[in-house]
Amino acid sequence: MNQRGILIIDFGGQYTQLIARRVRECGVYSEILPYTAGIEEIRQAAPVGVILSGGPASVLDADAPTIDPAVFDLGVPVLGICYGMQLMAHLLGGDIRRGDTREYGRTSVTVDDPTGLLKELAHENTCWMSHTWQVVRVPEGFHVAAHTASCPTAAMADESRRLYGVQFHPEVTHTHHGTQLLKAFLLDICHAPAEWSMAAYAEQAVKAIRAQVGEGTVLLGLSGGVDSAVAAALLQRAIGKRLTCVYIDHGFMRAGESDQVEEVFTRTFPVNLVRVDASSRFFHALEGVIEPEEKRHIIGREFVEAFKEASAKLGRLDHFAQGTIYPDVIESGQVKGSAVIKSHHNVGGLPAELGFTSLVEPLRMLFKDEVRRLGLTLGLPETLVNRQPFPGPGLAIRVIGEVTPEKVRIVRESDRILREEVAAAGVKASQYFTVLTNAKSVGVMGDERTYAYAIAIRAVTTDDFMTADVVRMPWEVLDRITARIIGEVNGCNRVLYDVTTKPPASIEWE
Repeated sequence: MNQRGILIIDFGGQYTQLIARRVRECGVYSEILPYTAGIEEIRQAAPVGVILSGGPASVLDADAPTIDPAVFDLGVPVLGICYGMQLMAHLLGGDIRRGDTREYGRTSVTVDDPTGLLKELAHENTCWMSHTWQVVRVPEGFHVAAHTASCPTAAMADESRRLYGVQFHPEVTHTHHGTQLLKAFLLDICHAPAEWSMAAYAEQAVKAIRAQVGEGTVLLGLSGGVDSAVAAALLQRAIGKRLTCVYIDHGFMRAGESDQVEEVFTRTFPVNLVRVDASSRFFHALEGVIEPEEKRHIIGREFVEAFKEASAKLGRLDHFAQGTIYPDVIESGQVKGSAVIKSHHNVGGLPAELGFTSLVEPLRMLFKDEVRRLGLTLGLPETLVNRQPFPGPGLAIRVIGEVTPEKVRIVRESDRILREEVAAAGVKASQYFTVLTNAKSVGVMGDERTYAYAIAIRAVTTDDFMTADVVRMPWEVLDRITARIIGEVNGCNRVLYDVTTKPPASIEWE
């Protein structure tokens, strides 16, 4: 960590990545390390502050995740959140016990000390709680800074050692003034420099790419998604036409997207682009396949084989690049540098024996929203950068049941109509798409009986894609979408609207 930033210690909390994103949104750089990191590794990172994340365990369990107490003697501020606060209290001599009442969801927190960390919170503040255990006696040197009706310590502080804990989650939007609390910790207590920006990152990344690649050449697998497109634009800025991009068109992209990829990387960001139409091999491999996970596996396997065949025709290239982003690194358990070509995205499983000198991953420290901002900073078209989230297998997993060219045509055309109408109406949604159900029904069109597919529309709003609510689409918009799909897309005679939240459903159908 050379950014004078914040180190987040992950204890398995569902919001750990969200903490890191919120810190960066405040203009401060952040990185995540697992709780298994030793104190020397933490010390070598030289953070200006440390945050201990939440987690699902109890600190009193025999095998509970823990950390070297020396972290509290680093001389930098430490903030414990939920489990992180309980662990801090436990390691420093406080008492933890199971609460008589569990607190989950929005909870009213009473602020007892409206200074320091909590200075921006109201006396009664709505916060997001998710805990069973609670701190019943704070360690020596601490004082209780907030409480709830059933939790005696909703926040605690030791101002002399700059150690703080909150039982609630300031990183989620449900906590009122949560961002202000984080800013108080980052800017006023840690005095962290608010220097994190995409323009600065782009300049730094270009230098790093040039230092790694030298005068060599780079091969990048373009998937058609945002991550690989932004990686390509950044690499092109760094090394120009010494970058070769191979785009495997598996036949499952949305309307116009393959042509857009080709346009951008032959004109706006000119590179050596090889576009391979491999749709026939993918459709052939998927014949008779119904199970979603099997579809994903087959598509991943065929992508690798098609990519290997295309790259073998290009001759010797020095380095291999891919659009790995920070969540990939975290979820793979490799939060530090990687020396081998590993499984990520559509190039998952690419064998190291292809002989590349090194792996170039210019986005590996960025979250998805930061990748989008970087893309705009680099000058990529807004229509490409801010396109709807799209799974690697593409429309193949938006066709329920066996995948055929005819079914993909139906879902592609209906999806295009949906996107056009949602954009025209200005409907706010985080993600929206159509699904070709495997259900056929009887209908009447032009006084004739039909027996055709039902199309389902899915539209959700979400902050983090871990949970999602249904978009209350205006009826007149749904009416226009339905009329156009039935009138313009051959093969379907019924349109359905999915009104299921996540959970219990996932956002995608497969």
